[in-house]
Amino acid sequence: MRKGLLIGAAVLTVVLPPVLTVSPPAKAPQAAVRPAPTAPVPAVRSKRLADFAGAKPSQDVRRMAHWVVQSGDHRRMAFVIVDKKEAKVYAFDPRGRLQAAVPALLGSARGDHTVPGIGDKPVAQVLPEERTTPAGRFVAEMGMSSSRGEDVVWVDYDAAVSMHRVIKVPERLQALSSPSNDDNRMSYGCINLPAGFFEDVLRPLVKGSGAVIYVLPETRPLQEVFASFHDVAAPLKVAHSKAEASAP
Repeated sequence: MRKGLLIGAAVLTVVLPPVLTVSPPAKAPQAAVRPAPTAPVPAVRSKRLADFAGAKPSQDVRRMAHWVVQSGDHRRMAFVIVDKKEAKVYAFDPRGRLQAAVPALLGSARGDHTVPGIGDKPVAQVLPEERTTPAGRFVAEMGMSSSRGEDVVWVDYDAAVSMHRVIKVPERLQALSSPSNDDNRMSYGCINLPAGFFEDVLRPLVKGSGAVIYVLPETRPLQEVFASFHDVAAPLKVAHSKAEASAP
């Protein structure tokens, strides 16, 4: 969040869970450097599915990743899927190959909407029920946090929602390292990530090919948030079931 949301505190040394690496491969005032506009890249459909390299994500993450790859909705960029229900983030290269999966801290309020004008509110005026991480499709942008003096990945600049290294205060570090995701809802809406994942996986993907961020809903069906979404594996399952039913 903007206007001093990203506050520093005493550093607590906590061993965070290792990043699942598959291949080497708040805003006010926040000075974000926006990339120059580029011509949109057309979607390229594919028959391939996303490659999870042995990882076992939730059904929604798997369905979403397969649809992104087959529909070409990511426009040949890398893509990131945020599973709010499981408090986990998955990063894929442009070909749909999983690069890493890590736990994350999310907005303390459950909900998929953005509160109008939230990005212009002082932190002290943000109500508990307004601290949501909005669901939707976002094009990632690198930027700078003037309050912390370090780079962030903007998810929704106008709503002051970003992905950044976990703020080093005891409660957040402990929540990120705990095996449960029940305590991972404590931010004002930003997505706090392990520093190693941010620096070694997310930032190179955004700076390299660009990236699309898909924040999955937690209170609504996927189809309500992503209008073009469809379960690409469904026709295969139906055809397979019919074949089995007609077999002698």
